[in-house]
Amino acid sequence: MNHIRIYFLFVFVCLAFISSFGQKDFYQLRHQFSEADTLRGMLSPARTCYDVKHYHLNIKVDPENKTIAGYVDMTFDAVEEFLTLQVDLFSNMKIDKVLRMDNEQELETKRRFNAVFINMGKRIGKGENKTIRIFYSGTPIEARNAPWDGGLVWEKDEQNRDWIGVACEGDGASLWWPNKDHLSDEPDSMHIWITIPEELTCVSNGQFLGIEPVGENELMYLWKVTYPINNYNVTLNIGHYSHFKDVYINPEGKELDLDYYVLDYNLEKAKKHFKQVKPTLACFEHYFGEYPFWKDGYALVETPYLGMEHQGAIAYGNKYLPGYLGGGIPSDMDFDYIIVHETGHEYFGNSISCNDHAEMWIHESFTTYMEALFVECTQGYEDAIRYLNYQRRRVQNKEPIVGPMDVNWTQWKSSDQYYKGAWVLHTLRHAINDDDLWFSILKEFHSEYRIKNIDSKAFFDFVNQKTGKNYDAFFEQYLFYASIPEFEYQLKKKGKRYLLKYKWNTDVEEFDMPLAVRVGEERVMLKPTHTWQRAILNIQGKHDFDILDHLFLINQKKK
Repeated sequence: MNHIRIYFLFVFVCLAFISSFGQKDFYQLRHQFSEADTLRGMLSPARTCYDVKHYHLNIKVDPENKTIAGYVDMTFDAVEEFLTLQVDLFSNMKIDKVLRMDNEQELETKRRFNAVFINMGKRIGKGENKTIRIFYSGTPIEARNAPWDGGLVWEKDEQNRDWIGVACEGDGASLWWPNKDHLSDEPDSMHIWITIPEELTCVSNGQFLGIEPVGENELMYLWKVTYPINNYNVTLNIGHYSHFKDVYINPEGKELDLDYYVLDYNLEKAKKHFKQVKPTLACFEHYFGEYPFWKDGYALVETPYLGMEHQGAIAYGNKYLPGYLGGGIPSDMDFDYIIVHETGHEYFGNSISCNDHAEMWIHESFTTYMEALFVECTQGYEDAIRYLNYQRRRVQNKEPIVGPMDVNWTQWKSSDQYYKGAWVLHTLRHAINDDDLWFSILKEFHSEYRIKNIDSKAFFDFVNQKTGKNYDAFFEQYLFYASIPEFEYQLKKKGKRYLLKYKWNTDVEEFDMPLAVRVGEERVMLKPTHTWQRAILNIQGKHDFDILDHLFLINQKKK
């Protein structure tokens, strides 16, 4: 039985398993997933049989015709013996041919939706290292509304000159170059060589190696990434860029190169505005350790769309305004949201990466919470809480934060993986009720898993280990169910004192999160469960009792 037949049997078994799940399977009960979804999202035998070590992307971009042509060298180790492997490339793009580089044999390919199965000609033994060269060409899909809608962005700048970018998180890098398009397998390094008309400049990820002339009117820009990189983080930025440099020096005296690429007419504006980068890096280094991609440096690149966390070449399109295009944050705060948020993604999303889009909260919830930590670092704790409360109105509780596995789910109907997820972390901080411990958890977690792929359980287990308490029910309620905990209580006068009765109403029966309340002038930690509990309060009146819900994401029900 070959790998393709094994794969479809594997898909059938997995879909049957999915359909047997219980109430938590919000998405499976509301959506019908297709074979194309599983081809894109599942780790089938045709994917798990090999581990990508390096990509060399060598393409020509034609702005006039909006086309791409070239090849990708994919070097991999065989994890198991196999004959057929799967790569991914959108069906509107053409695989021209595939060569095995050790013997220059042209290989047979079969397409199924956006997946391409490559027959290696003879079986590859476990442990072998091979390289294939995939020649391809075509007109990539255009993004209708980047970065939320994936594709190439073919725009004109204010002087009607070509200005090109790409944003493909969710849709996947395979919309513009062939690769093993699954979050779990990042190459250890990458070369990116892009040929463009000579009047333009191309900025990509990592270290700039130089420029080589190609023919009479074209130039090839050479870039190298020395760290593992998410496929969707691989980028190209083409335009009339001016470049300026700066250096961030951390508390240990280490120097980090800062490179800024902006449209030539925005150069002086950018030199002033991008001064925000250094304090942002300093705050995040304080909480999480040094910038993860030190050897490749840090860069901002002006783009014709709002922003994206492209590793070492952050897409910046916030028009040099505070907040989110001038709004989106409290009116008295003036930091640039895109600089702060996308820099945060260098830690969560680019350094620590999830294995499946279902768990994108690892990228987005942590990074959104990092915005509040930036405010706490620069303005103080009370302002950080005010910032979080400003965002709380965007929490919708319509669907679980964690989506369905193995189908590359990107169709969330709310932004809860951002704002609700940040509030989950804020809530966890105050449930733990020990800031020294909380901040050590954050820093040590990033140190432990930096530049690695993880699943949610890695964080759950880390918190449990560091706190000595089992928070599994906490995570299950907040991440795998749409509803949030309801604190039900009754406060009645009993003689000269007051009787407080209280309990949790949640989907998860074992949920037992501590809750901070104000009793007179004191902060008291209650320990509610699913059964009614009682406490006698020595207070003058009901006004002396408050639930500190600015510290916890909960609903209240007063009897």
